[in-house]
Amino acid sequence: MSGSGAQIEAFLEMMAAERGASDNTLRSYRRDLEDAEAFFSATGGSLVNAGTAGISAWIADMGKRHFATSTVARKTSAVRQFFKFLYTEGVRGDDPTGLLDTPKKVRALPKILSEKEVRRLLDRAEEEARAAEPGSSQRLVAQRLSTLLELLYATGLRVSELVSLPVTVAKRDDRFFPVRGKGGKERVVPLSARAKKSIAAWMEERARHPGMADSPFLFPAGSRQGYLPRQVFARELKLLSARAGIPTAKTSPHVLRHAFASHLLQNGADLRAVQQLLGHTDISTTQIYTHVLEKRLRDLVQNNHPLAD
Repeated sequence: MSGSGAQIEAFLEMMAAERGASDNTLRSYRRDLEDAEAFFSATGGSLVNAGTAGISAWIADMGKRHFATSTVARKTSAVRQFFKFLYTEGVRGDDPTGLLDTPKKVRALPKILSEKEVRRLLDRAEEEARAAEPGSSQRLVAQRLSTLLELLYATGLRVSELVSLPVTVAKRDDRFFPVRGKGGKERVVPLSARAKKSIAAWMEERARHPGMADSPFLFPAGSRQGYLPRQVFARELKLLSARAGIPTAKTSPHVLRHAFASHLLQNGADLRAVQQLLGHTDISTTQIYTHVLEKRLRDLVQNNHPLAD
């Protein structure tokens, strides 16, 4: 194990146990910290003993390796949290990252599909499901994709939350259902009439395939987790996009989540309400969508302010 390996493991255990970090998040932290450790160990040192000058040199080295500014910011953030952990645990008596001057991550605007494009995707998926023979593998795949898309656009779920939904969601007759998101936090999301109708169609098709009957998941699969891998959903969505005449570069499950939030705001939803629906802990995360409000707010002032020309 590397010079800092034991402390990295302890940090990751804390992130999992106390902060509910997901497996993907933990893997990302591990890669970033091991990258920093490799830099220091190459000169006989270790990350855990690094000083401010050494960490600045590591950041400069990432620039020489042509890492994107966003990647440098993410890796530096991981190292900052690592040293806060070491300080809290008494392993270090100082935090060498306290005075670091690091590049700020530029938050890109999310890719957005128009309401017309989303409607084209949903309609194409529904048409393909109806056209396939009931009980066939084509119908199974087509109806699953149609229902996944209806649910995603109706709820704004994260793709990991969507594919792992329990089958109990289909057995409820409520307009809302609870979902457990990042950090184990539970929130309530809406279920539109169209989404409920699509779920019913999926359950009808699902029942034609006995191998799925006993699964606790709404979208069963032979994967290690027991439910449809998100990569499979993303691939099927790209193929559907091409068939619907929408550039595949514009579509992904996450883009549909963006569309859910952006279209709600465009049509008058409150930012705080959208924050709750998306499961964002911090309102600043949701504020990336406020660019879609600019025209509506300009029109609001222009049409209602007493001194507007």
